[in-house]
Amino acid sequence: MLEELAISGLGVIADAAAEFHDGFTVLTGETGAGKTMVVTSLHLLSGVRGDGDRVRTGTDRATVEGRFRVDPSLTGVDEILESAGAERDEDDTVIAARSVSADGRSRAHLGGRSVPVGTLGAFTTSLLTIHGQNDQLRLLKPDHQRDALDRFGGKPVAKALTAYRATRQTWIDAVDQLEMRRRNSRELAQEADRLRYALDEIDAVEPTPGEDLELAALVTRLGDLEEVRSVAAGAHAAIAGQADLAGDAVDADAAAAIDLLGQVRTLLGSTSEPTLRDLLPRVEEALSVVGDIGEELAGFLHGLPADASELEKVLVRQSELKNLIRKYAPDIDGVLAWRDSARSRLAEIDDSSVSIEALETAAQEATTALVGVAATLTAARTKAAGSLGTKVSRELGGLAMKDATLEVTVSPDESGESDPRSLVVDGTRLHAGSGGVDRVEFTLAAHSGAVPLAIAKSASGGELSRVMLALEVVLAGPDGGSTMVFDEVDAGVGGRAAVEIGKRLAALARSHQVIVVTHLPQVAAFADNHLLIGKTTGKSAVTSSVETLDHSGRVAELARMLAGLGDSHTGRAHAEELLATADREKALA
Repeated sequence: MLEELAISGLGVIADAAAEFHDGFTVLTGETGAGKTMVVTSLHLLSGVRGDGDRVRTGTDRATVEGRFRVDPSLTGVDEILESAGAERDEDDTVIAARSVSADGRSRAHLGGRSVPVGTLGAFTTSLLTIHGQNDQLRLLKPDHQRDALDRFGGKPVAKALTAYRATRQTWIDAVDQLEMRRRNSRELAQEADRLRYALDEIDAVEPTPGEDLELAALVTRLGDLEEVRSVAAGAHAAIAGQADLAGDAVDADAAAAIDLLGQVRTLLGSTSEPTLRDLLPRVEEALSVVGDIGEELAGFLHGLPADASELEKVLVRQSELKNLIRKYAPDIDGVLAWRDSARSRLAEIDDSSVSIEALETAAQEATTALVGVAATLTAARTKAAGSLGTKVSRELGGLAMKDATLEVTVSPDESGESDPRSLVVDGTRLHAGSGGVDRVEFTLAAHSGAVPLAIAKSASGGELSRVMLALEVVLAGPDGGSTMVFDEVDAGVGGRAAVEIGKRLAALARSHQVIVVTHLPQVAAFADNHLLIGKTTGKSAVTSSVETLDHSGRVAELARMLAGLGDSHTGRAHAEELLATADREKALA
């Protein structure tokens, strides 16, 4: 429950604090005194978006701080506190705070720790249920009526809705993938044709790894063929003889290097001088090296083309390779890598028909599964709808609408073929939204014999207020622990109906902490605690204050609310009578 609330710099409230107690607390005051700012402060603690326009003029920021006593049996709260590192105070309460600067920037604190606004909201919304004046209008919308039914349905509906949403996401993914594949089938066919053409072109050339580099070296060599041949032949002749291969490069009568080395070996081998004979191994090594060079030169000469016409063939081949390089990669090794990748991609595309069949199967299976879970959700809602209508009608009987009947209907939410998220169930095309395939509608028969009509058409402003209050009472359930805040939900109500609303709020306060902002003295008279929002008009601004009223103060305030007769004997007498009547009604309840 909420025990304390401190507000500074918010709207007309410069600095105010109030204590709250169990039971029914009412907030009253003149128009413009700032009663709604109290509700706004609780909304800020609940994590709603901070509005810099709400910051009091001349103040840098608005700050709201609430102290909450948490019921140990309330699930989920301890996990939120632990995950945020928040701490309870010595009296086992938790302080939640929110500040909003004039430029709209917001900060949140929970249990002495700075936390995201979402964490603060998760904590406070588990403790606070706030019903403002706009909730009556939201109640007219089918989506909000469906949400109310789902809240009433409890775990069976929640479980079915969770299963539906998970299955729906699988269905959306499968259907979207299938549609995308079908939409891209033409593009895939064109891509396959391009890949086949490219692969045929590469395979026709049959390049080999590194061939472009080898041909570049060969072209350079063939460009100077005769000079290269002359140099190689002359070198070979100088080593091994065969001057005919060298042309004019060497003297035909000159001795070959290998022959001269042979003579050196013979001469050194014929002497007994140790120093000379020690040179023989080195001469043998030189003969071996010179012989190897001679063989390599002979092989090189043998590999040279007979004439320069071979260059034309090499240039044609090089042009073929350059054409592939220009289209597919920087070099031939890159072209071969691209070819391998293209073959893999083509295999995927060629398998597209199989892929489409698999996607069609997956989409059909997902559709069948979604139809099943949607039916389960519909059944759970239909079962809850009858009970909700009965209980709300019973509550209306205690709110001066004795013969009124609220019916909750669950019907298929039909859609057209153009709906991208439609689902055919039992031959009917339905909109498969995130909340199911159901349309939930509240209808009201205001009196016996009246034809039930949608509450948007049949309920007056006062009746709508009572329907919402009855609905919230039913949704609150008998278990206590939560704080329910009502901001002028009794708008458009007066007379006996106002008395009945006061009685119902007092009864609700037996199991919940109830905080109500009201202009009706009949409602305020039933409160256990009364807070007055005062207003002081200065030269440049209006300042509000919060005061806890004793019995005498309550009498004066109720007299003012009755007819502006706070200082008259008649007004105070009327207020005293109203309080006494409320006390008797609460005692009999």
